[in-house]
Amino acid sequence: MKIDPKSKTDLSAQIAKAIRDAIVSGALIVDERLPSEAEMSEQFEVSRATVREALKRLAAQSLIRTQRGAFGGAFVNRLSFEEAYGQQITTSTLLLSMNAVSFETACEARFALERACAPLAAERRSADHLATMRAEIFRQTQPGLSDEGWCASDVAFHRALVDAAGNPVLSYQLAGAVEAMQPLMNMITFTARSRERIVALHEQIADHCDAGDGTGIEATLGDLAAYTRALGQEMAAKRRAT
Repeated sequence: MKIDPKSKTDLSAQIAKAIRDAIVSGALIVDERLPSEAEMSEQFEVSRATVREALKRLAAQSLIRTQRGAFGGAFVNRLSFEEAYGQQITTSTLLLSMNAVSFETACEARFALERACAPLAAERRSADHLATMRAEIFRQTQPGLSDEGWCASDVAFHRALVDAAGNPVLSYQLAGAVEAMQPLMNMITFTARSRERIVALHEQIADHCDAGDGTGIEATLGDLAAYTRALGQEMAAKRRAT
């Protein structure tokens, strides 16, 4: 592992990248103990404070864990898909907000990705997935549910559909689409949307999922996408008129 002391890039960031690259390449394996701070300070020819900052960066990404005691130190962590969800959601949210991704683009991406889960969800859904979907549908029919509560329930419903596909890679990739894009779309359209219409579509999706009908799920997601796009266009037209 090497760094370039002449580079303008922060030295701690370079060290963190070198260690991250070693983990990705397999040069450092899960549960392997990293060299001590003193050893890395000597290896990279930097201060221990710089090494410590690099380790903090890696720990923040859940790539390493630290243990105290005689047999302690920094160890390569086994990163789970569930632990990575949060990072994926945060990154997606930042990308959407910083790059001003259009409503139409976000809507297109989110539903295209979710439709890819339809046949797998129909085949692999469990009783727990169906129960979650039904529970969220019931929650969405409650008259006192706030817009924030509706948004959370909508996300939970579609999260259950995605998880029903039983593919952790898909679930990870869709974390940003469902939990970052969907709240954005909900907040844009909440004043114009019909909860009753969306609940009816959710009921159809759950019914198709229960029946193992992937084609039906995909078609209903298409209807939901068309309705969501229409709402977005309606809201955009109102903004232009004011």
